[in-house]
Amino acid sequence: MKLRGNRQQPERLDPNTTDTLIGEGSVFEGKIKSEAGVRIEGQITGDIECEGDVTIGEKGLVHSNILARNIIIAGEVHGNVQAKNKLSITSKGKLYGNIVTAALSVEEGSIFEGTSKMSGGASAASAAVLSPGIKETAAAAEAANAGENR
Repeated sequence: MKLRGNRQQPERLDPNTTDTLIGEGSVFEGKIKSEAGVRIEGQITGDIECEGDVTIGEKGLVHSNILARNIIIAGEVHGNVQAKNKLSITSKGKLYGNIVTAALSVEEGSIFEGTSKMSGGASAASAAVLSPGIKETAAAAEAANAGENR
């Protein structure tokens, strides 16, 4: 820990490193919030919020909404994903959910069922939809603004 004045401040993790691994054969239920990267080779149910990259391995099975800098899907994801920079779905990847990202790569042989929205980068992606409640709130706000502008 670094000292700052009289208080100890935790040292920030490097978002370019993988700090969390849910290994093959592991089952995790709950929310993950990480400053560094996350790799899923097992199963997870619960949202993932990551300042680094999230990688879903070929044997990974995820029932989550995911928010991360970059997302690579080689396994199976059920949920909405928001990549601030880039989302990649490999030839063995399966995504059943909506996408918001600045850049998208979908390899031949992959499966994607949902909608996609291309954003202008990290700031535009931050207004994206991760859950139905947020989507409904954003839609109501847009409708209210449209009514005020008439």
